[in-house]
Parts: sequence; C-alpha cells; structure tokens
Amino acid sequence: MLDKNCFHCGAECESKTIVFDDKSFCCNGCKTVYEILNENDLSCYYDFEQSPGAIPEEMKSKYAYLDNEQIIKNLYDFIDDEVSIITFYIPHIHCSSCIWILENLDRLHKGIVSGIVNFPKKEIRITFNNSNISLRQVVELLSSIGYEPYLSLDDTSISKRKTDRTLIYKLGVAGFAFGNIMLLSFPEYFQPNEFWLERYKPIFRILIFIMIIPVVFYSANEYFISAYKGLKHRILNIDVPIALGISVLFLRSAVEIIFNLGQGYFDSLAGFVFFLLLGKIFQQQTYSFLSFERDYKSYFPIAVTKIEKDQTEANISIYDIKEGDRLLIRNEELIPVDGILINGNTQIDYSFVTGESLPVSKKPGDKLFAGGKQLSGAIEMEVLQTVSQSYLTQLWSNDVFAKKQQYTIKTLTDSISKRFTIIVLLIAFLAGVFWYFKDASMIANVVTAVLIVACPCALALSAPFALGNMLRIFGKQKFYLKNVTVIEDLSNIDKIIFDKTGTITTNKTNISYDGISLTDDEKRLVRNLLRESNHPLSKMLYEYLKKSEKTEVTNFKEIFGKGIQGEVGNIKIKIGSESFVKGSSSNTLQTEVFIKINDDIKGNYIFENAYRDGIALIFNKLDKDYKLGVLSGDNEGEKEYLETILPKTATLIFNQKPEDKLVYIKQQQENAKKVLMIGDGLNDAGALAQSNVGIVVSDNTNVFSPACDGIIDATKFTMLPKFIKLSKSTLKIVKASFILSFLYNIIGMLFAVTGNLTPIVAAILMPVSSISIVIFVTITTNYIAKRIIFV
Repeated sequence: MLDKNCFHCGAECESKTIVFDDKSFCCNGCKTVYEILNENDLSCYYDFEQSPGAIPEEMKSKYAYLDNEQIIKNLYDFIDDEVSIITFYIPHIHCSSCIWILENLDRLHKGIVSGIVNFPKKEIRITFNNSNISLRQVVELLSSIGYEPYLSLDDTSISKRKTDRTLIYKLGVAGFAFGNIMLLSFPEYFQPNEFWLERYKPIFRILIFIMIIPVVFYSANEYFISAYKGLKHRILNIDVPIALGISVLFLRSAVEIIFNLGQGYFDSLAGFVFFLLLGKIFQQQTYSFLSFERDYKSYFPIAVTKIEKDQTEANISIYDIKEGDRLLIRNEELIPVDGILINGNTQIDYSFVTGESLPVSKKPGDKLFAGGKQLSGAIEMEVLQTVSQSYLTQLWSNDVFAKKQQYTIKTLTDSISKRFTIIVLLIAFLAGVFWYFKDASMIANVVTAVLIVACPCALALSAPFALGNMLRIFGKQKFYLKNVTVIEDLSNIDKIIFDKTGTITTNKTNISYDGISLTDDEKRLVRNLLRESNHPLSKMLYEYLKKSEKTEVTNFKEIFGKGIQGEVGNIKIKIGSESFVKGSSSNTLQTEVFIKINDDIKGNYIFENAYRDGIALIFNKLDKDYKLGVLSGDNEGEKEYLETILPKTATLIFNQKPEDKLVYIKQQQENAKKVLMIGDGLNDAGALAQSNVGIVVSDNTNVFSPACDGIIDATKFTMLPKFIKLSKSTLKIVKASFILSFLYNIIGMLFAVTGNLTPIVAAILMPVSSISIVIFVTITTNYIAKRIIFV
C-alpha cells in the first residue's frame, strides 16, 4: 500500500498523488528532485532523515532574521531588482558528490540560477532570482539537504573565520597514545619472559587497548567518514584504502589481545595514525607557504580616471581608490567598485556579474555594483567601498565566460585518480593472498603498508602547483592570466593574430588637423563628446585638445569600428571614420578622424601611429615557431611599413570590422589552427572570445573584458615570446612530475609487497611524497622562469 505522505518532503498528498518508483509524491517538483538524486546515485541523501526535502519547523524559525533586508544587506556580493549573488562558507563540503549536488541546486529549485563551488575553500557562490526565491529560502534549502551554511552577521567577511583546531586536537590524542603505548610495549620486545612482566602483562595490554580506542574512533574518524560517504556514493576515494588499513591493524590486534595470542600491532597503529595526521598538518603548512594565491594588487594592470576636487582628471590604479573618491567611467568601461551614481541616466550591463546581458537602467542616487559595464556614455560615481581584487578575479573566472575546450593534463589526472584506488585494493588483496601461504603473521603489515604507501595525492597536486606557481611568476612580470588552464592553452597555440591600433601601436601619436579651423567653443564641444568614449583614438584626441569646461552630453551612441555621435548643449556632433561622418569614402591611406558639427563637416584629424618599441624583434622571434597575422580595422595607409617589420609569411588584412575578425579566427580554427588573439579588448572582444587564447594589451586604461583570457601590461609586451616559451616549459615540468610520482608509487609498492615496509614508515612516506612533488615543481618552475625571463 502506498504511503499517504510525500516521500521527498513528507507533506500529505492530496487527491492528485503522483506515483513513481513505488513511491508517493505530492507534486512534480518533489518527484523531479527524487529522480535527479536517484539517477545520479545520490538517493543516499534520503538516509539523512525521513523526508529530507521538508524544512524542519525549528529551521523555519531559526532563519527568520534573514527576511530583514537591513540585517542581511551586507551579506550579498550583488543584488538588484531581479538577481542576487551571495557566497556561503559550507563546512560540510567534503567530496565530489557534494560538489555535484551543490552545483545542481537549480534543478532542486527553479529560483536558483547557478551554484559554483570553490572546493578548497568550501565555499559556494549562488546566483538566484529574487522573484522566485528569497535568501532565507536559499539557506533553508541548503540546510534541508545537509549543507547548512556558516553565517555571521557580526563579520560578513568570508575570510575571517574561526580557526579549526580539530586536526591539532586529534594529533594530540594520537601522539599521547602513541608515546604511552610504545612505553608499555617496550618490555615485551626486550624481556618477553621476565617475571614482573608476566605478572603485569594483562594490565599493560588492557591499558594499551583502552588508549587505542580514542585513536581509532576519534583521531582517525575522518578517514572512516570520508570512506563511508564515498562508498555510499559509489566512489572509491583515497580514504578507502587508509580506512581499510586502519581497520585491518585494529581488528587483527584486538583479536590477539582478547584471545591472549600476542600484544598486537597497536603501537604501529597509533604511530601510523599519528604520522598520518602530522603529515596532513605538515602538508597544509607547506602548501600555505608555497601557496599560489596571487596578490592581485601587484598584478592587475587596470587603471581608472579619478576626478579631483579641482575637477582635473588623473589616471590612477584601481587599488589607490578610496571611499568617497569621485570616478569617471567612460562608455564600455568596467565599474571597479561599489558606488553611488552622481550624474547621468545610464544603462549598466551586469552580464559580467550575472551572465544576463539585459542592460539595467540607473538614475542619480542609485547604487552601482562592481563588475557592471557602462553602456551609454560617461558617468560620474562616488565610491562606497574600496576595490575587492578577489571579487573582480572571481567574476573574470565566472563559468559563464568559460571556453569549452579539452584539457589534457586535467583529463589525464582525473582518469588516473579514478582508477588508482581500485588498482591499489587489487594489489593489496593479491599481496595478502601471497603472504597467507608464505607467512600469515606478515599479512596485516604487508596489506596495511600497500594500502598506505600508494597515494595519488602527489599526482593530483603536481599540475595545480606547477601551473599555479607559473601563474604567480607571470603575475610578477605583469602578465595576468585568468586561470591555470590558460597556460596549457597557451602552450598549444600555433598561430598568433595581432590587432593593430592600441595593440602594436602606442597612444603616443602625432596628431595634425586638416580642414576648417575649429573655434575654441567647437573644440570644447568635440572634447566633451570624446570624453564619453573609451576608444584609443578618442582618448588620444581628448588628451590632445586643450582642457575646457564640461558640458552634459545627451543621446550618446558609439558604433564600434565607425565612430561616436551625440548632442552637446543641443548641438549635434559626429566624430569618426570618413564613411561614418560623410557617408562616403575617398580610400585615403591615412588614419583619420572626421568632425561633423550639426550639418557641417568641419575637417579631419590625422594620426601618425607610433609602433611599440621592439615590435619587429617580437615578430622575428615568434616567426620561428608560429604563423603570424595582423588584422586591422584601419585602411592600408601603413601597409608598406608593416610589410617591412613583419615576416614575409605573415598575413596582413585591413578594413576589418569586429565581426570580420571573429569570422577570420573561426575560419583558422576550422583549419585545425590553435589561435592566440592579441587585441585592445574593445573592437575585438568577439575575436578574443572566439580564439583559443585571447590576451588584452593594457596601456593604463580601464579595459577589462570577460572575453579575454589574459592581460599583459604594455611595458612587458616585448616579453610575449618568453611568456609563451615558459608555458611550454611548464607543461614539460608537469609531465616530469607525473613520472616522478609514478616512480615513487612503483618503488614504494615493491617494498610494501615484499614485506620490507612497515605501516609506520608507509604513513611517513605518504605525505612526504606529496610534499616532495610540490617542492620539486615549485623549485623547477622558479628555476626555469629565471633562466628564460632574465636571459
């Protein structure tokens, strides 16, 4: 007979009971959640408690304070009328199954847009729809499936949390027991038939047995819990052989003491757990010391325009911004900090934050969030809080902008790790069978040593630390990459495409004017319109014209690859290419910007480009290993000069619109080319996104596109060939570390199988192997970097 209550949430099913898999559900939502969990071998979540989908009554009142917007407003990373983003610290994240369920919250509730887990930090960044679910409901949902978030309204900073000393306490218990068990075991080793020993031996063994219990069931409990949860989810994680080894030693020793067959191996077991925990702490300290968490302040080459009290403007680093500063944000620029809009009705694109491309209207007095992009001219804003470099980088690494590519190193690591435990268990079983017939007393030691000494940790850590350390080295050289996978992509490229204006040319350009002389008032009008734009030519001309009084610009519009237009004091201004301003083109070979005021075409400014120092040398170095090309939106005015500095095999194409560049990149990829695109991040955003690797050249401007994979400071542009060479060398180091890890496991396994390795030594070697691999890749990448960069 079917239950009258819903299997998932426990609510009473009304007249329309939905039956599935011989279970009753009150609605399709509960049925869907059950299907998702069941299909992905996660139905064990129903073992937590009866009706896990239900929210307990005590939980409903527990989170009532989350309905108070005044209390929770500082918890959000981002919030507007439609979407909110918040980051939670969840202590109970422990395995890949946890990651799966948390990153599929959108399938448990339609109001959740996405969930992205940061496993090492045990954090999840949740984006949700305000009209479908509240923050309180999000927290209740997480708690109902066993992932209650840590919330502290006194300190909303995720990084400031209580230090977890549990591992230290467990080490202390194991160390105390290890020392005392060894002390009580010594007499039997040296004087087995001594009178007083025979008299007190039972008491010694009872004391040893009492002391080993907290070691196994407290100090080592995390290994059993992790192994149990992994097995429930049909995952053989690395803790399975460790838990099995502890169990073998404990049960074998317990039998010997209970039946008075011997003193057992409790000294070895206590030492084994002690050294495992000591190794874990040592690993944590080592990884922390060698951590590749970058200091983003040093490596993020982004600047913003600050408006001083005397109304003058100056470019400053985003990390010099202070609360109360007034900033100028031009068209297509990123808002680097939270602030208040001072003037200008504006449209903000928050796709960088939420993944949704629908612009949001803002009026003076409204709050602006970091990560938004200004879409309608220049605005002024007042800073509410200083920049969070980790937040900007988290946005940049958002999965919304991820490129769908296969990564050889990650695939290889995942494949090996998946099969590693199965192979170890099989070898341990075969070794146990062999020693059963040769010397049964050796079985416990051999099997335990085999289970412990083989460890995939070194294999799993080599790539993250090698690539991560190289990421840090690149950062110090002002070459900032989005994440470690970009290094592998960069090492595989075989074709490099350069944009021209703002990429291989500098902003130090000679400017002249040809046409009807402009009055000071007309120059003022032109300069105010140019102030709205972030295009390199607009900014160069803006700096060239004499400073003048600011006037409000309305109806501003920028057409990429063509020009800008708008009204300044009710006077229509149009600035851009000849075809954009005049409606026709004379096929001139110069870089020109034409000016039209109302219906009168005044004339044009002529730009003589200055190319970056050493650009010819860069092309010559890269030509040895890569096919090169230049795609330019300009005319062929500088074709002859470019032909003299480019290799003869290079491709040179002019008059390219942004969409033309994208199509060209796609065609190259269809011909099996791995393309590196280097641009300025404005007109070539589509090409940057399409390329295998997209890099933006930064000239102290606020150009920050989610489409790019890296930012290189213009002063380090000549080092580009070295950076690519370093990427290739890093991949070789990763492969070498894989070989070392394999050799360690093979040699360690040989000693363990032949009975020449005790469990205690195996427990010492396991963390040592991981630490040695981490130290190897760190030292090697540092050495290679010094050799290549400073040659």
